Amino acid sequence: MTQNLQTVLVLQGLNDSLTNRQLYFTLALTSYVFTVLVNGTLMAAVCLDKALHRPMYVFLCNLCFNGLCGASGFYLKLLLDLLSDAHVISYVGCVTQIFVTYTYVFCQFSSLTVMAYDRYLAVCQPLRYQALMTAQQVALLLLLTWFFSLLETVVGVALVVRLPLCSRSMPRIFCTNWELVKLSCSDASANNLYGFVLMVLHLTQTALILLSYGHLVQTAVRSPSGRRKFVQTCVPHLVSLLVFSASLLFDMLFSRYGGGHMAALQNALAAEFLVVPPIVNPLIYGVKLQQIRTRIRLWITSRQQGPP
Repeated sequence: MTQNLQTVLVLQGLNDSLTNRQLYFTLALTSYVFTVLVNGTLMAAVCLDKALHRPMYVFLCNLCFNGLCGASGFYLKLLLDLLSDAHVISYVGCVTQIFVTYTYVFCQFSSLTVMAYDRYLAVCQPLRYQALMTAQQVALLLLLTWFFSLLETVVGVALVVRLPLCSRSMPRIFCTNWELVKLSCSDASANNLYGFVLMVLHLTQTALILLSYGHLVQTAVRSPSGRRKFVQTCVPHLVSLLVFSASLLFDMLFSRYGGGHMAALQNALAAEFLVVPPIVNPLIYGVKLQQIRTRIRLWITSRQQGPP
């Protein structure tokens, strides 16, 4: 471990992009600024409007905050690398980026699960919703979301930092747990087992979400109000789940089977789970939820008119 702390790792994923560095930097900076803008706007709308201080919007605010954390952990290092000739990162910096990235991933799954539970209660048990989803219950669900996400990440990081490294070159544009494991020269069976446990756990979470949506669809088709509530509040959540799952699946496939031809393109696509969901989530919720659209429109109008 002491030897690892003094190691400087080389990120080789940007080697093919040196000739277009200014273009890639401009695109990355624009994407990051837009990510901060759309997430910050939605979170501000929820915080400033007391009418939006309801469980669904609180959970949405938490989803956007988590997406902003994950995107920041990726973009800030990427922007520095695009301004530099040496694409290196210290071992501590690599582990820190892994910690931020995987906390984002686990919290995203947990947040989507909690939001599915909230929508299940709202659509399937509307008369009991207020009694079941109290302020204390919301706070508890948020606490559990972050607690279990951080716990999963801490265990994974603890397993990887114990491994001595035999190489310093990582064929990625950002650090990942699996790539760091592949640089080790000792038995990583415990890491593989833990990865399998996490995969089963989050597949179970996804199955629970889909199961809850089965009940939601059955309930929603029975009445016009149920169908309207399902389309307005549940469809955006389902889109968020599908976008995030597809993005994460591509990264997992690239980590294990990627490389070779078109490595630069594969690297860029592998970062999709850190780029696309943080942008898509606030956009689809902002467009689909009328209360948020109204609040943002009034906010923009008042700022354009200025003080009386």
